[in-house]
Order: sequence, then structure tokens, then C-alpha cells
Amino acid sequence: MTSSTPAPDASTGTATPAARLSRTVLDALLAGTGLRERPTPWTVLTSPASPDPVGSVRYFRHEGRDGGVDAAVAVSLVVPALGLDSHMVFAFGDGDGPLPHFTLDSVQAGGGYAFHLDLVQRVDLAVSPAYADLVYGPLSAPFARASEIPGLAPAAISPRQRSLMSPWMLVHRADEPALQAITPIAAEYLRHWLGLARAFPADAAGEAKEGDAPVRDRRLRQALFSREIDPVWAQVDRLLGQATTDGLRGLLTTGRLSGEEAGA
Repeated sequence: MTSSTPAPDASTGTATPAARLSRTVLDALLAGTGLRERPTPWTVLTSPASPDPVGSVRYFRHEGRDGGVDAAVAVSLVVPALGLDSHMVFAFGDGDGPLPHFTLDSVQAGGGYAFHLDLVQRVDLAVSPAYADLVYGPLSAPFARASEIPGLAPAAISPRQRSLMSPWMLVHRADEPALQAITPIAAEYLRHWLGLARAFPADAAGEAKEGDAPVRDRRLRQALFSREIDPVWAQVDRLLGQATTDGLRGLLTTGRLSGEEAGA
């Protein structure tokens, strides 16, 4: 996805609205967690069809423990010739902890915009009322405000994909003013998530200890980044090649580069 230049940086005046939203959220996330960047094999992404850059991957890890936040990944795919400008931020709670994962996608494609914003739950909310109320209840107000923004339309995702996310997920197509209006709502979701990382509610944490939460979380992320469930990976295969796509899916599924130890 690009021309002969790397993805534009969202801190510059040339950044697209989708890139600015992603960078604003990523900068706030890093400022609030103290995660540190580590190198990956995909600092510049290329396509088998062309040597030109088509995006980049940034990977961040904790130095010691940092309030339940384990790692974060930012993936940008930018191909002006295809009208594509796509940015993902995914931040992981600790593998054995109750903190939801934070996720934001912001995309410009086909002459319009789309975004996806959520805290990916670590328990079954239907049978975890304290977790649902304490962890997600504060998102109800910004969730409701989003529905009042002109220029938003529901995005077409499958029921199977929806089943992997929380009921507080926001996933919409948008015009440019609507995408800009989402920025403060995304910031509110992130502030709430950072607050949970600093001080997770004890009652909700107690519910999260019931059952085998780490196994559930690993299986959920395998499904979340599955080719069979999310058709976007077929498009990424065509752009990056299957080997690179598999590497990115592995990083997103585990929160680790291949060969990296869980506690390293």
C-alpha cells in the first residue's frame, strides 16, 4: 500500500485524518504507559510486487511491569495508488491479568473513512456483572455520544466478528468531520483504559480470576486475527505476501516477536 515514499507521519501537516487519529491515540497511550519501542523486522513494509514501502510496524514493550500493560503494536499500511491509508493500534494487557486490550483502527479507503474502537474483554461479560459494570459502564456515555455524531454509518462486519468484541465497540464508516469528531471519544476510551491499568477494580479483578482467563484470552486473540473470520487478512496477504502477514498475525496474537520470551 503506497507509492515510493513511506507512510506519512501523523505529526506532520501531510498526515491524513486517519493517520492523525491513530497517532494522537498512540502518543497518548505511550505517554500514559511508559512502554518502550523495540525493533522489528518490519520497520519498513514492502510488497512482493514492488520494492516501494507500503507501510511500517512499531512494537513497544514494558520495562519491568507497568500497571498491567504488557505491549503495544502499531501497524500502518499506506498505498496512495490504491486509495488506502490504514492504521491500527493494539495494546495488550498482561497475559494473566484482567485488563482488557485496547484497540483502534482508523482507515481511509474507497473515498471515505472507517474506524473501530474497543476494549477487548478478558471475561464473559454476561456472567461477570462486576466486570461489565466497573470496567465497561463508564464507556456508556461516550458510546452514546458517538451515536449522535452526524456522518457516521454502521460498518458491515459479520456477527462472528462482533462476537469477539465488547458491546461497547464502536465500528462505523465516517465522513471526514465525523472521523475528526471521534477523536475526543477515542481519547476518552483510552483515558478510561489507562485508569484501569493504574488501578483495576478489585471486584472486577476477582471475577476475572474465575475460570482459565489466560487460555480464553489466547483463544480469543487467535480468532480475532484469524484469516477464516476476518477477510481483511486475505487483502493483506495480497499486499505483503503470506510470510510477512503470518509474522504480523503472530505478533498481534501473542504480543511477542517470534523467539521472544514472555518475560523478556
